[in-house]
Amino acid sequence: MKNNILYCEFNIDTACVEVKLIDGSTVLTDCDTVENEYANNMYEVSELDYLIYNEPMSYVRLLLSDKMEEYLRSSTDYTPLSDNR
Repeated sequence: MKNNILYCEFNIDTACVEVKLIDGSTVLTDCDTVENEYANNMYEVSELDYLIYNEPMSYVRLLLSDKMEEYLRSSTDYTPLSDNR
């Protein structure tokens, strides 16, 4: 499916990334559900929000390739406060 994507756009009214496919069909990705599944802290939520607003195609491709966790681990720097003591 990732090769059949025509374009992606975030719809703020539905909180979904709308994916338009070459065959004319539309797939909605519920961003709240994705955040609940993958984001473990505010930094990861912030990174997902950045992708949603600025790079929705990258967001969808990461989701479809099942590399969202790997991306978040490599792109966010989070150290719990308890580890700093």
